[in-house]
Amino acid sequence: PAVVNISTRGRVSMRENPLMQDPFFRRFFGAPETQPRERQTSSLGSGVIIDAAAGHVVTNQHVIGNADEITVRLHDGRSVQAEVIGSDPNADIAVIKIPAQGLTAIDLGNSDRLRVGDFVVAIGNPFGLGQTVTSGIVSALGRSGLGIEDYEDFIQTDASINQGNSGGALVNLRGELIGVNTAIVGPSGGNVGIGFAIPINMVLVLTRQIVEFGEVRRGRLGVVIQDLTRDLAEAFGIDTEHGAVIAQVMPDSAAADAGLKEADVITAVNERPVKGATDLRNIIGLSRSNEEVEIEYFRNGQQTTVRVKLRPAEVAMGLGEKISQHLTGATLADSEDGELAGVRVTEVEVRSPAWKAGLRKNDLIVSINRERVKNI
Repeated sequence: PAVVNISTRGRVSMRENPLMQDPFFRRFFGAPETQPRERQTSSLGSGVIIDAAAGHVVTNQHVIGNADEITVRLHDGRSVQAEVIGSDPNADIAVIKIPAQGLTAIDLGNSDRLRVGDFVVAIGNPFGLGQTVTSGIVSALGRSGLGIEDYEDFIQTDASINQGNSGGALVNLRGELIGVNTAIVGPSGGNVGIGFAIPINMVLVLTRQIVEFGEVRRGRLGVVIQDLTRDLAEAFGIDTEHGAVIAQVMPDSAAADAGLKEADVITAVNERPVKGATDLRNIIGLSRSNEEVEIEYFRNGQQTTVRVKLRPAEVAMGLGEKISQHLTGATLADSEDGELAGVRVTEVEVRSPAWKAGLRKNDLIVSINRERVKNI
């Protein structure tokens, strides 16, 4: 009863050919001035009630992202309108609120206790077929580098996850929520036994901030990092193969204030081991701005610790067409903590000029015409 069906309606602007917006082009060809057009959109998804008293439902941001109207259908057949509390596009998590009584919240598990091979059950609304249950196992943990979201630490499962399952529950055999279903990988968008869910421990960190602030206020360390390899570990004279090497420290950053330097090897944050660069980025990304964290690192073969007060992660964003007509359809943002300095592509409209030029979501632009690009 804690898993709900979500349907949305909205309107999106249809982008015109940028040449039609050029007055010289219109005058030369005698083309009339075009008016902005919109088209209606609708989508289906799922959600999970995590706080019955407050009516809070967690789902994916892409389910409700462009919605003007959100309808939630409960297990008893009631349909209610929902309002958006807030969302985090970087991790694809959103919280909505429903004004219903007699709700049942799901029991929460601990995704850190999951092991590969554990049996799991996916519950959702695939293709509008509400309260559909499929089963499988945990195929892998800590999946990242997929280019699906900015912050990735996915649970991979072979439980059937299809369109409409987004935002639904992944539960263990005790019925506890251990993940929020978010994506599948398949040649035609269908299920091939490779699905991904956001771990509940990550979801809870994000939803607490969304409920409190309406958004996620991430901390920023201010470093460019890379994975620690066996060769680098030998060169640094340290007996570990897990960690993140600082390749660059940004000036006037939290890392610079704390005295961190290039070639320092970060091995733990708040006593949590750092497996690699992506792991460090996720840990810092789940920490609040102005939060103080304890970082363990190696320098010149000696292990030490330092306390660092994270800065707010202020990231500039903009539309590609404001830079060049060839980038029309792309949304751009300055690169985030841990990445190379550059401009990241956060969204690309299918069949837009930017799409046709080969740009895809999560691409990182580091140079244009052989000139280095550091920010928007």
